[in-house]
Amino acid sequence: MKRTGTSKSSINRGRKDSDFFAMVYEVTRLIPYGRVTSYGAIARYLGSGRSARMVGWALNASHSRPEFIPAHRVVNRNGMLTGKHHFGNSTTMQQLLANEGIIVADDCIVNFRELFWDPGSELN
Repeated sequence: MKRTGTSKSSINRGRKDSDFFAMVYEVTRLIPYGRVTSYGAIARYLGSGRSARMVGWALNASHSRPEFIPAHRVVNRNGMLTGKHHFGNSTTMQQLLANEGIIVADDCIVNFRELFWDPGSELN
């Protein structure tokens, strides 16, 4: 499912590191309802393939922002809810995903590969 009207150039990936968190938020806002992506996929899309952990830091900080950032849609490369402890309690992330029809078992997204949204291919 390609997203029309959005291209790599619409997210200014050439900005300096001081704007890295802002770029992470821009990409995260584009994840479609009912889909998920990984920290690494966002990092690769932003041209910082080894910065998955920094994407996680950005999403952890997103909870204090005034606008909604769907950080619950970002998981590790295996579909595990590794960031769940940053959502107030241990079940909030899973509940937010369940509200979108995403099934989680043992802190891992069922059908992760089918639900995976890759910004590198979807935002061309």
